[in-house]
Amino acid sequence: MEKIVITIARQYGSGGKTIGQMVADELGIPFYNRDILRMASDDSGINENLFIEADEKLKGTTLFRISKSVYEGELIPPESEDFVSNRNLFNYQAKVIKKLAETESCVIVGRCADFILRNYPNMMSVFVHADSQFCLARAMERNSMTIREMEKFINKTDKYRGEYYRHYTGQDWWDARHYDLCIDSGKLGFEKCKKEILSYRKNRFDL
Repeated sequence: MEKIVITIARQYGSGGKTIGQMVADELGIPFYNRDILRMASDDSGINENLFIEADEKLKGTTLFRISKSVYEGELIPPESEDFVSNRNLFNYQAKVIKKLAETESCVIVGRCADFILRNYPNMMSVFVHADSQFCLARAMERNSMTIREMEKFINKTDKYRGEYYRHYTGQDWWDARHYDLCIDSGKLGFEKCKKEILSYRKNRFDL
């Protein structure tokens, strides 16, 4: 199997994005995070700012928290009044993610990529987590908030990620059964997390 995609979901402060970049660098393959928004904008012709704004708007929407719009793979045509709806913006991100999985090996962080690619035999999914003190300490290194402010920010961010995942997948973001590999970065450290992901990749795909 030549093209292998590694998807990474992560708690805020766990270092999942950094670990994903380390894995991509080690393998010499592309790393995608928010680049997906730009690529979806290029593909759809929809302004990139609408993709960015959609994420921000969803954070404060009560309906988003209690409703579901499970992704089924369809795209809404330009002539529809729902063409720039949140649902279709997600659909175009999913289209980009599928295209990447079909054309190259890469690492993709977030964006429900594990669910979108769940039926792709060349995908392996990883969830990176850590205890609250580790996530807090690491987040404080990169931000100027007080400890109390940062604790609230972390909880809010992880809650949103869970709600976002549930809204578009109908599944629980925290459920380990949805992932091939769950790693505690606080116990292993980033370098060993990278090695564990590479080891699983090698064993899973007989490389």
